[in-house]
Amino acid sequence: MTVELSTKYACFIPLCPLVASCSTGSLFFLSPKTTRSLRRPCAAVNISLLAAAMFVSFSLFWQQSATQSIQQYLWIRVSKSDFCLNIGLSIDPLTLAMSILVSTVGFLVMVYSDSYMCHDQGYARFYAYLNLFIASMLGLVLSPNLIQIYIFWELVGMCSYLLIGFWFTRSSAANACQKAFVTNRIGDFGLLLGILGVYWITGSFEIFELCDRFFELSSNKAINPIFANLVALLLFIGPVAKSAQFPLHIWLPDAMEGPTPISALIHAATMVAAGIFLIARIFNFISLLPLTMSAISWVGGITTLLGATLALYQKDLKRGLAYSTMSQLGYMVLAPGIGASQSALFHLITHAYSKALSFLGSGSVIHAMEKVVGYSPTRSQNMFLMGGLRKYMPYTGTTFLLGTLSLCGIPPFSCFWSKDQIIAESWLRSPYLGLLTSITAGLTAFYTFRIYLLTFEGDFRANQKIHIDSYNFVPPKKITALWSRAKSNSRPIKIDNIIRTTDMQGGWVLEPENLAIQSLPGKEKSQNEEIIQSYSDRNKLYPQESNFCMLLPMIILTIPTISIGLKGVNPSLNLDSLDLLFDWLIYLPFISKEAKYIENLIDILKSSAPSLSLSFVGVFISIKAYSQAKKFTDTKTAEGLELISQIFLKDFAVFLRNWSTNRGYIDYYYDRYFKQGVLSLSKLVLYFDQWVIDGFTNGAGASSFFAGESLRREKNGRISHHLLGLLIGIVVVYVFLV
Repeated sequence: MTVELSTKYACFIPLCPLVASCSTGSLFFLSPKTTRSLRRPCAAVNISLLAAAMFVSFSLFWQQSATQSIQQYLWIRVSKSDFCLNIGLSIDPLTLAMSILVSTVGFLVMVYSDSYMCHDQGYARFYAYLNLFIASMLGLVLSPNLIQIYIFWELVGMCSYLLIGFWFTRSSAANACQKAFVTNRIGDFGLLLGILGVYWITGSFEIFELCDRFFELSSNKAINPIFANLVALLLFIGPVAKSAQFPLHIWLPDAMEGPTPISALIHAATMVAAGIFLIARIFNFISLLPLTMSAISWVGGITTLLGATLALYQKDLKRGLAYSTMSQLGYMVLAPGIGASQSALFHLITHAYSKALSFLGSGSVIHAMEKVVGYSPTRSQNMFLMGGLRKYMPYTGTTFLLGTLSLCGIPPFSCFWSKDQIIAESWLRSPYLGLLTSITAGLTAFYTFRIYLLTFEGDFRANQKIHIDSYNFVPPKKITALWSRAKSNSRPIKIDNIIRTTDMQGGWVLEPENLAIQSLPGKEKSQNEEIIQSYSDRNKLYPQESNFCMLLPMIILTIPTISIGLKGVNPSLNLDSLDLLFDWLIYLPFISKEAKYIENLIDILKSSAPSLSLSFVGVFISIKAYSQAKKFTDTKTAEGLELISQIFLKDFAVFLRNWSTNRGYIDYYYDRYFKQGVLSLSKLVLYFDQWVIDGFTNGAGASSFFAGESLRREKNGRISHHLLGLLIGIVVVYVFLV
């Protein structure tokens, strides 16, 4: 028996997580100790209310499949003279599909976070922020007008600021959230100007109404095209910052300072998805402006190639995935610029589930590595200290591999179908954009598979150098005895690779696998070797598989990662239809019953052969470069440079490595020119204020003071002096007049 809900219940989609966030936050503010003692019940309430929102989203989605209608429910009407603003909800295929995406990914991230954040002191605060983040995104996608979108747009930015800087006691996290906040303020200011410009042209903030009015005005040639393009580009600045497009992409890799579940949510279904959603929502407006469309396509094209090149040699696991997100977002922005907005939405959803799976997998790895190398992001997220984790974490390794294959664009995984549509449309619109997207597909396969190989294949490399804190480390008696004998014995026992380091705050760095012992032949030598070997075996630490609460969301995410893109095989797919996304999700369970899909599948594979071959080449080069490496150092074999140079020119490989590790030098030039320019201008304003404004004020005060003092001394009260002054004044005036 199916449960039917009225579409009026759509208000519960953003309301449920909002109530959960407000209640948890209020309890934490009023009684922190009580909240900490009730942390698990608070988490259960938050997860349950988000599950209710997800249930409403699915119910309304299946009900709307019969009519595919567009409905609006408006509760508040603000009217004054000729101005009118309606506040409410808009329900159509796009909003329901996005609400399903946000609620499902958010629900799985919340379940995952229960184990990932269980030992953190800010557990309840984390859930309050998380639900507010999800509620803001759900409110944004259900908004019927630009003003309401802008309000929730700012709430999404505020929540990202709170969550990126969740561990604000770390200076890197505090700097990262400030960087994200300032960068997005630039985009938000442009978006606000664009919204005001749209109202100036059309006289409306309602999305469907303003699109119709703009079409009518442009048909009658009643709009200045230069002003219209300027307004559209100002609107586009908002998504440029929010979706990390060049040149406002610099905040995205630094946002990895937040907890990994937040990284999964930001990169899959909330903040970066908000920009793509806004472009799709106002697509009927910008599609009438060819200049704006061209600018959007080239910004997306540059971003997708830039993100791919910056990800090539990253050492940090999360940062590599962040640049991967940047590159894929470039595809999603490029697609509306060439008129394929529905392909962009298709790729948004397929990429969201695949990237959420990859980030949750990386969180599982980092969680396990922290128990081996310590709670330091520079070590626990360093892929060169990983390797061979598939042996110790088979479920995480398998699910991460599925997400990797999807992001690489390998059929039949989901991202292949959406990415192939964008590449095909790019070749039809512009050969330059087509070449750019195809090359990026090959680079994506290379660096994505590189991340998997460095993390899960080969040998576990962290035990090649085990870092032991000197405050907690006391060498065993037998090791101490061997150490003293090595100093005093005339025929010493040499124990190599036990060295003091300054970078570990006086800790010991022990390399047990390379211990070399030179002693007397016979029994004593064998005993010494046994001592060293037993000590080495005892002190080797290996990661362990995550618990069930962390594995379950990853296992569930493999289902859409594998199957959700198969609707792209539909031969009746109409890319120009607004209902593409809706039909695609509705028809997915019945795809296996149609024999015609097999024929169309073969045709798609044939047409995508060039880009698919580049993806396979990228995977092959990655396997060739990184699968056989046993050890990595920062200077020689750390990045497979010697193996890659056998295929490419060595100088070019060195340039790519420097380009990637230095973030394309973009941050350097921002700091060198923009930041220093602002500081220089600020100093100039400071000097002007001190020496001109304050100088004039202080000078006026000082002159009044000295004039008063001089007059006080002159006015001594003697009549003769006053008469003399009067006489002198009369003489001066008389001389002047004559």
